[in-house]
Amino acid sequence: MGTERIRWLNIQNIAAAIEAMEAVGVDGRGIQRMVGKAFSRAVLAPAVSAPAALILKQEMLSLGGDAAIHRDVITGGRRESDVLLLGSHKQLLALAQKLKAQPFGLRALGAAVGDLVRRLQEGGDGFVLCGGGRRLELRRGRPAVMGILNLTPDSFSDGGRYTEPAAAIRRGLEMTEEGAEIIDLGGESTRPGYSPVSAAAEWERLEPVVAALAGRAVLLSVDTRKAAVAAKALAAGAHILNDIWGLRADPDMAAAAAAYGAAVVLTHNRATPGAGDVIGDIMRVWDESVNLALKAGLPAEALIVDPGIGFGKTPAQNLETMRRLAELTAYGLPILFAASRKSVIGHATGLKTEERLEATLAANVLAAAAGADIIRAHDVAAHCRALAMTAAMTAAVGPEPGYSKGETNDK
Repeated sequence: MGTERIRWLNIQNIAAAIEAMEAVGVDGRGIQRMVGKAFSRAVLAPAVSAPAALILKQEMLSLGGDAAIHRDVITGGRRESDVLLLGSHKQLLALAQKLKAQPFGLRALGAAVGDLVRRLQEGGDGFVLCGGGRRLELRRGRPAVMGILNLTPDSFSDGGRYTEPAAAIRRGLEMTEEGAEIIDLGGESTRPGYSPVSAAAEWERLEPVVAALAGRAVLLSVDTRKAAVAAKALAAGAHILNDIWGLRADPDMAAAAAAYGAAVVLTHNRATPGAGDVIGDIMRVWDESVNLALKAGLPAEALIVDPGIGFGKTPAQNLETMRRLAELTAYGLPILFAASRKSVIGHATGLKTEERLEATLAANVLAAAAGADIIRAHDVAAHCRALAMTAAMTAAVGPEPGYSKGETNDK
């Protein structure tokens, strides 16, 4: 036995498990047989009937895993329970297979568990977003930066700075040079206590900037709640509709997006914060928005989901969403993360809006590491630099060109 210490390997996905086994010298067939055992998952199945929960407990134990259920199910004092399935990928896939012959709705649950585990296993290199006749490759671990360009006098952070079209156009071109792949234009503030404006006034702010920036390499996103404004912006050359209500507020919004083949950001939002599990609520609202989009004729490749930091949540729920962002990556659509300078950062740090750059960078770097595909930010240059380093640390990349073994010391 060697003298080196034993150590823990942080294996989070199939690619990392294969890499670790290849380093040991395992052959291909051995890797295929063992890779599903390399890491475990906790899978939550909500509101399962008591008989089904007991079957899940028995089946997981028979496979060498376990299932956590409400204590009163065992005593007969509860009719249903959330179930926490605890096991390796191999055990969970075996459970999915065994549930095909079970009653109480377990066949459908088993299919859902199998689909979830396979998505977690595959991970993938990212997504290709299609919208407005354009394609954008979203690389897992290297999120695209969406630069924020508010054309409003009352936005919470940069309100009033870019109300003049010439200033806004200059800033848009500057953000493109800094590395933004998307520019998000806003003609109406959505901060707490904002003053609504008419569709005509909102479009008056947007029109000259959309006209000047459309057709360039950067993708244009329009942040609006109004289908009338969305239709005009998309007709003028915008590629993405960023709707903070996820197509659920304006009944014409989904049709407007579909008519122009736009990509759409579907944001979780509520008029008032909900109770209970915020991650489960986010997914339920996303399901509603996705169904509206698909029904209108938008393809899945045009959809982006946003957990809605700062929308319809308490400060505690915002932080919980940020902490648990990695759980949302299994939803199967690219995730936009938008926390730049928001009040949740002020609540956590006590910093004023203009002082939140470093804290925003920390939040967005962690979001990128958790699997966010697009980062929406005011400070484009700083984020492009920080995210380049994040990618270098989290991706399996080789040495940069020009590196030599002698370059080992920073002086």
